[in-house]
This record gives sequence, C-alpha cells and structure tokens, in this order.
Amino acid sequence: MSFEYVSIDKAGEHGNIYIITMNKPPENRLNVAMCQELIRAYRTVEAKIGPDADGAVILNSHSPKFFTTGLDLYERDTNTFASSDGFYPLLHTVLDFPFPTIALITGHVFGGACLLTLAHDYRVMNSRRGFWQMPPVNAGLHHDGMGSLLRLKLGPRVARKALLQAHKFTGKEALADGIVDVVAEPEEMLGEALKVAEMWKGKARMGVYAMLRDELWGEARAKYAANSYVHRKETARAPKVKL
Repeated sequence: MSFEYVSIDKAGEHGNIYIITMNKPPENRLNVAMCQELIRAYRTVEAKIGPDADGAVILNSHSPKFFTTGLDLYERDTNTFASSDGFYPLLHTVLDFPFPTIALITGHVFGGACLLTLAHDYRVMNSRRGFWQMPPVNAGLHHDGMGSLLRLKLGPRVARKALLQAHKFTGKEALADGIVDVVAEPEEMLGEALKVAEMWKGKARMGVYAMLRDELWGEARAKYAANSYVHRKETARAPKVKL
C-alpha cells in the first residue's frame, strides 16, 4: 500500500514491531488526508501482525524538531467537518488498536497532537528539544470529549495544568508529571521506544489487549467514536485564534 505522508518499517528482534513515520513537512500538521493515511497505516500494521500475536507499533516523525504541531485549523475554513472526518477517527483508531502503541515524541507537540500522544499506551520524549502543550484555552477551541484523555490518563492537577492553564511542558516536566514514560537523548530515543515495544508486545498474544485497555480508557474512545464521520451537526467550536 502506498502512502504520501507516512511510511511503515519493520523493527524488533522478530520483525513484529512496526514503525509508522510521519513525513508531512514542515510540522506534520494533521489535516484530513494526513489523518486518513495514518488510519490506513495502523490498519495495515494490524493486518500484517495478524490476530492474537505478539506485536507493537511506534509512531515516529521524520523531523527532529516537530513530532506534530496538531490540527490544520485553516482546513476548517473550507471543511467544517474536517475533525469529524480525520482527527476523531484517528484517535479512535489508536485507542481501539489491538496491540501496544508507543508515541516517539521527537520534538514539539501542540494542541490536538497532545491528544494523539495520550491516545498511545506509552510515550517516549526528547530530553533536549520540544515542548508538549495544549493551548485551546488560549485559542478559544473546544470539541466534545477534549478533556477525556487528560482526565483519564493524568492526575487532576496535571490535567488542570495542561488544559486550563495551557502549560508548556519540557520533557523533564512531562516525565515528572506522568505525561510521558521515558525521556531520552535524541540519538537514543528510538532505542528506548523499541525497548518498550519489546517489553510489552507479548501482552497482545491472548487477543484481549484492546478490550482491557477499553476498561481503562473506553470513555475517551467512545467520545471520539460518537463524533467520527458526523455531518448532521458541528462537533467542534471553531477557534477564535489560529495558532
């Protein structure tokens, strides 16, 4: 299967770990086309690994400066339902994925991209470069379920700091507050992500990994499933400021 904005590579000792790399210069902005390609990439990896097997997936970026800086807010000017057709289904796909998922945060992460990282089971962040920040309170942006992943995965004080204060987290701060699991030097990040994948890939073998994940964070998955491909109404408040 050919892709314009992403690539898929095998990794791991037995080739059952896959790396999906985003390559949409300059900042890997998440428009509908990008999100739909990522969805196809995840489903392609799922098919390659097969049912009830060891396996894991790592989401990477081509850029050492940007992981992804979030949604392309200008796309809403011509497509009111851009998030319904792209971003929400992408989050649902990751939250529903039957194998362990790791976000390899190479650089800056802003806005909806923070939710994309939280949708993954584990996060490895650059210790030297990049901020993790959700600024919708500064931009006047909202969608139903926006706070669900933060509330379910982070402590109340950290969730407040992230969503209501729009704090700009460094890698060190993100690790201390439990947003990420590992921080590493840039040249060591992929190796650390592969260690996480190797450690937990076998947990998918019994075929219940996604079911058990859903017991923990299913509320967020359900929120994004409910908003995916909805055109009868607007599912998000347009931003007052486009960052």
